[in-house]
This record gives sequence, structure tokens and C-alpha cells, in this order.
Amino acid sequence: MTTPGDMTEPGDVTTPQEHGHEAPGGDGPRPLRLVLADDERMVRTALRAILGAEPDMEVVGEASTGAEAVPLIRALRPDVVLMDVRMPEIDGIRATEQVLAGMPEPPRVIVVTTFENDAHVYDALRAGASGFLLKRSGAEDLVQAVRLVARSDSLLFPAAVRRLAARHAGERAAADAAAALRARLSGRERAVLRLMTAGLTNAEIADRLEVGPATVKTHVAGVLAKLGVRDRTQAVIAAYECGFVRPG
Repeated sequence: MTTPGDMTEPGDVTTPQEHGHEAPGGDGPRPLRLVLADDERMVRTALRAILGAEPDMEVVGEASTGAEAVPLIRALRPDVVLMDVRMPEIDGIRATEQVLAGMPEPPRVIVVTTFENDAHVYDALRAGASGFLLKRSGAEDLVQAVRLVARSDSLLFPAAVRRLAARHAGERAAADAAAALRARLSGRERAVLRLMTAGLTNAEIADRLEVGPATVKTHVAGVLAKLGVRDRTQAVIAAYECGFVRPG
């Protein structure tokens, strides 16, 4: 099948035990809790069949509109939401904004779309979604994407995210924003951000900079805090939009 770009490096697929979602009572990792939001019943049925069959995943709710999805997600507090970008009443962009703004520990959101270069997908990423998936993606890619976003130490489809940012960021960039961003970040944080935008995982960044993984994790956290974003995807968007990273 055709995918938007490389999801992650070989050997980088996480196992259920690596998620760190502890079951109540300390009985080991609990399954990832998922909510599906799509106005097509057949799509939700297919997603439930694929994801619900995984031992480390549990579909806890479904919604057919963005208006249904927002209160459902707030009530169920899932780990990951698969959100159709185009839905009636409230689309996936606005639903993502409302969910992330209204929850103290919001879930990771993966927007699901038909067209990867759609400006709506970029707007959803800007709204806080952690990644996107094409509706034609195969079962293995779908499962791996959910695990990767839940782990959140690397980008989902980094090449596709860079293409989206390169295509749409220029028209929104502020002239002096790159200088302001550089002033906020230390030299090492700027180096880490550049490697994040290239799609490297924490482990790969550690190898490249010849530092320990814990040091990289600290720098990544510093970058996210100083940019005022919640994960790597929004950091990449911010880097492109301010001109810190330029297309090409």
C-alpha cells in the first residue's frame, strides 16, 4: 500500500509493555484506551475491528460527529483519539481544538483523512493533533501509528509532516519570528529542534549529538515548553512557520 512517508525507523516499533500506561492497582500496563470519531459507520467498524483485536488496545467509545466527539472524549478520557478531519456539525479541526483546550491531560489525536496534502490536515496539526493517517492505510500501519503517537518520542510520518509544513507554513510566517525563537532556545535546544524536524527519534538524536537519551529527553521537554506546544508535531509546525526551518 501507499503511505504518506516513513513512519519510523526499522526496529523502532513499540511493544505493549513500552507504553507505560499502568493499570489501576499496579497490575502492569493497561491497554491503550481509544475513541473513534468518524461520520461513516463502515470506517468506524473497520477501525474497531483492527484496533480492538490488538491485546494492548481497547476501543472505549465512538462518535459520528464532532459535536458528539467532544463531550464523549472529555467523559471517557482516552489515551488516543482517531478523528475524521471532515465531519458534520463540528469538523475534526474544531473538535481537536475544543478537546485539547478543555482537558487538563488531553489525549493524543490522530486525524484521519482521504487526502494527505489537504490544508484541513495542516490546520488540524496546528490545532494540536499529533499526526495524521490516510483512510487507505493498511491495518499494520494503523496499529503502529497508534502505538507511535501514544509513545510520543518520534514523529508519525515525518516526511509527510515536513511536506505539509513546507507547503502551508510560508504564508503564515512572521518576518522576525525565527530570530525570536532562536533567542528563546539554547544552542543545544536549537540543534535538538532541527533534528526533531528531520524526524529523528530521541535515540537517534542522542546518537547524533553523542549524549545520553535522558539528556535528549530533557532538551526536548525544554524545547516544547519554550515553544508553548504539547508535542513534537506542533514543534515542527512552529519551526517552519517562524522560518527557523525553511523548505528545501
